[in-house]
Amino acid sequence: MKAILLAAGFARRFGSQKLLASLPDGRCVIEAAAQNLFDALGRENVIAVVGGDVALISALEKCGCETVVNGEAENGMGSSIATGIRASQNAAGWLIALGDMPHVSPDTIALVADALKHGAGIVVPTFNGARGHPVAFSTKYRDALMVLRGDQGARSVITDTEAADPQRITLLPVVDAGVLADIDTPKDLILRKSTH
Repeated sequence: MKAILLAAGFARRFGSQKLLASLPDGRCVIEAAAQNLFDALGRENVIAVVGGDVALISALEKCGCETVVNGEAENGMGSSIATGIRASQNAAGWLIALGDMPHVSPDTIALVADALKHGAGIVVPTFNGARGHPVAFSTKYRDALMVLRGDQGARSVITDTEAADPQRITLLPVVDAGVLADIDTPKDLILRKSTH
């Protein structure tokens, strides 16, 4: 399985490059998000999709993360997912993680990956009933993921699957508020356990 770490966004609401902002432990957001994936799946199974931000690429390479550039990052998260899938077409499934979600526990990531390995089509972690990230997809969805565009990410793939074959979706309850905790403003850098 390959984890695709999405890091090509423009962070307009944050006011600066939020993925390079410092967390309370001194690491930057993208470094923590990458390390959680490394700890769960192994460094060799993680690829980050980036835009043209040289400082961000440098930070990822410094922590040992493979990167691939999405030359069409302005076309939204969907195009970054498609870029990551094309760069890892032979993977046995994909775990799509967001670069601005550094609080997801490696244990949670491993649980999502394990559910996919045990036959689920799509795995979505939930916390207190709310759906979160990262989301895992089996190889059945390769073609649909490779043609994504726009700002909705893979939501259309999930919605279409739920409509056609809801049993292919596994909603996985976890005790990890980090699956809902993205960084939109500087105050989000500190995880609040009772999130949302």
